[in-house]
Amino acid sequence: MHLLDIDQLRTFVAIADTGSFTRAAEIVHKTQSAVSMQMKRLEDRVGRAIFERDGRLSKLTDEGERLLDYARRIVRLNSECMASFNDKELIGRVRLGLPDDYADRYLPEILARFSRSNPKAEVTVICEPTHHLIERVQNGDLDLAIITHVDRRGPSEIVRIEQLLWVTSARHGVHEETPIPLAMGRPNCDWRHSATEALESADRAFRILYVSWNSNAVGAAVLAGLAVSVLPESAVRPGMRILGPSDGFPALPSCKIGLIRARREENPLADALGFHIKQSLDNLGSTRTVFPVAAE
Repeated sequence: MHLLDIDQLRTFVAIADTGSFTRAAEIVHKTQSAVSMQMKRLEDRVGRAIFERDGRLSKLTDEGERLLDYARRIVRLNSECMASFNDKELIGRVRLGLPDDYADRYLPEILARFSRSNPKAEVTVICEPTHHLIERVQNGDLDLAIITHVDRRGPSEIVRIEQLLWVTSARHGVHEETPIPLAMGRPNCDWRHSATEALESADRAFRILYVSWNSNAVGAAVLAGLAVSVLPESAVRPGMRILGPSDGFPALPSCKIGLIRARREENPLADALGFHIKQSLDNLGSTRTVFPVAAE
């Protein structure tokens, strides 16, 4: 059995991220000839060609694309493992982005865990919609971001999966109105698309009554008994009632929560924060049973 070399995998990821052997060599602090030799040895180890010529450029083969997914995970896990045994205090600033509805639920646990382990590190938090966060990470304005994963937006590391739920006020009957008044995100919101497509498939009339990117604003409209909305399970608040097929509301898809990182040279602070994000979200349990359903 051939064991994969972490250093070779790290160089391989750098080439895939930069699209260039030359730029990758700068990131991993090696000569271009050393990088080329590493990739030759990596191909020998896996027994497949992972690069092919495309004019003057090299691109990944299908086998290379398959290896890349494993390589990212192996390199990341190696960094996280070493960071967990590192007694040195990490100092500096790390920039995290996430939507405000995730911040309400996840951020207290994440920051508490990270701060206990890294008391001298500074965390800058930016709350914006997912598509803005992806752009910021790609532009290098953020080190990592927690996002709503959608396949068409590109890859992310899935760190949690929750059920998307219909919610209404536990003290009002707005969900019985026709057409159903909805409080939703803006037109390019994925949860809004899921909700409206489900209602259209069920032949339920609806109207968009309130629109906001801010989860607190949407939640306020629901709690006031003005509209129905959709939320991931962990975002359901006291005073909200979950609706289902017995109420005439069709099942919704699950919500995948992903973690993305800036593609650049190693960042121990970002690795440490990423580790605590995954640990925190893994430790969060289901919240559905916490909130009572209104008496019939």
